[in-house]
Amino acid sequence: MLAVEELLESACAATGLDDLGPPTWQEGLAVLVDSANGDARLTEVGELILAAQIGSSLTNRLRVVDWHRTHPEAARSTVEQPVFILGLPRTGTTLLSYLLDADPRNRSLLRWEAFAAVPPPDPATVEGDPRVAAAQAEMDALYTSAPEFKAIHYEAADGPTECVTVLGQDFRSVHYETLANLPAYGEWHQSCDMVPAYEWHRTMLQTLQWAWPGRWVLKSPCHNLALDALDTVYPDARFVCTHRDPTEVVASLCSLVSVLTGLGTDHDFDAYIGQRWLDLAATMIDRFVDFRPRAGEERFHDVDYRALAADPIGVASELYRWLGWPFDPEAHAAMDAYVAANPKGRFGRHEYDLARFGLAAEQVRERFSAYRARFDLG
Repeated sequence: MLAVEELLESACAATGLDDLGPPTWQEGLAVLVDSANGDARLTEVGELILAAQIGSSLTNRLRVVDWHRTHPEAARSTVEQPVFILGLPRTGTTLLSYLLDADPRNRSLLRWEAFAAVPPPDPATVEGDPRVAAAQAEMDALYTSAPEFKAIHYEAADGPTECVTVLGQDFRSVHYETLANLPAYGEWHQSCDMVPAYEWHRTMLQTLQWAWPGRWVLKSPCHNLALDALDTVYPDARFVCTHRDPTEVVASLCSLVSVLTGLGTDHDFDAYIGQRWLDLAATMIDRFVDFRPRAGEERFHDVDYRALAADPIGVASELYRWLGWPFDPEAHAAMDAYVAANPKGRFGRHEYDLARFGLAAEQVRERFSAYRARFDLG
């Protein structure tokens, strides 16, 4: 059984710190632990996995709060016109984020720094930073435990990652539901106030840009669940929306969640995963469609997954034109090099099947009928 007090004591002992900043994290952590103990049917390994994730979130939060205490001027720095990639999971958001990260003028949230932000990274010393190697060892361990996951979703320690990890440090993040099946936590998260989580997100970006500024390009499908909160904290944000046939999206997404949560439980959650992630993907789209006209269509740029897969450089060039950024030879060459080094299927083929999760293609098409028609998704 997980216990909040033990998790807190462990994080404080590991850092020698005890100030976690505003208490906005408390309710989410309590709900998460209760749901893990009551819903998730975790094995001993599953408890260790979730405890490690929670511990990393707490220790990074402790260190960032302490760093801001000694560097109060950081809170006065601005995060100007961040670009958020919003597409549903499995719609090419990772490919697009890696393409944009290839341009050295852009600044991504990197896997290693998301949980180890202090001291703030410096591009002059990053190559030898032991935090990068430690993060890569964690990823390698995951791919050893679940070899098939490498074909589903590959991330390098020094490559872009999703904002869910940062939002999770306020314990308001959907990514905990990819580690364990947490219906009570999921219900709470979908209705909680997400502004504090995005305020923490901004605190993290202020930390990370201290010695390494750039044009922030961020990504996570989870942003669709809380676009009003995101807009409150980043009112000048711009949005890139990737789109793909939802029948492919939902099947692939359920497969991904099944592999990850399956590392920590012996229980068969396939039927739950099918219904939960169909509902969650539909909610993401419902909230995105509701927010878009209120925010202003001029803040959105759409990318069809089929076009991205067929011509990633062309899609990137068109996106740069929309953003008003020059697509110069340096950016073009860097993206060409990334595409050449990372062909589709580099780590194998991802096989998935809706029926395994109790779903039918027609059921998914019906749930997303208006969305499919609007973006010509078949």
